[in-house]
Amino acid sequence: MRLRSQEKGKPAYWKEYKTGRLQGIYYGAFFQDNLSVTNWVNSQNIGKTLYCLGDGHDGIWNLFAEIANSDIRQEILDWYHLKENLYKIQAEKKFLVDIEAELWYGQIEQAITKLNKTKYVGVTQFTNYLRKHRHRLVNYMYFQAEELSSIGSGAVESAVKQIDKRLQIVGAQWKYENIPYMLSLRCAYLNGKLAPTLCNLK
Repeated sequence: MRLRSQEKGKPAYWKEYKTGRLQGIYYGAFFQDNLSVTNWVNSQNIGKTLYCLGDGHDGIWNLFAEIANSDIRQEILDWYHLKENLYKIQAEKKFLVDIEAELWYGQIEQAITKLNKTKYVGVTQFTNYLRKHRHRLVNYMYFQAEELSSIGSGAVESAVKQIDKRLQIVGAQWKYENIPYMLSLRCAYLNGKLAPTLCNLK
């Protein structure tokens, strides 16, 4: 979000906020307050399994580590982020398509074995990436077919766009202290918690 500088004559600057989306429909957003993010999720009726979907950024996984108990939390690496990193390898397309198919079906060890037999540029980085996120790599085909969880971060990216429709209007600059209130208001609107107001004038 674009913030107004508190010092006169200084240009505006940008700060990020954290957004979450539960069940693909329920929005929450918090500014510079990671504890409130995790408290918000933990306050929900989580159920037997909580699927936590994210990209490869360590900050996101650190937040997930504070949510629910490890025995009910299943972390999933975004499929499209995984695929994007795969195609950074400088290899023939057929080879990459074969590796993609193995990853799609959760055949991670087979994919790593094939990758290790090559000397393509980028293979070492990618196999290290796979090992780092091994416990977050699932059978994506099964998860999608059974509709167990989303395999891509489209829902939360959509949430950001919905929130930003109000907060990133052209020319808008916000005071630092007002941002948490605006985020709460925007999420309340998106969650259907703001009742319409009827106004009669004579």
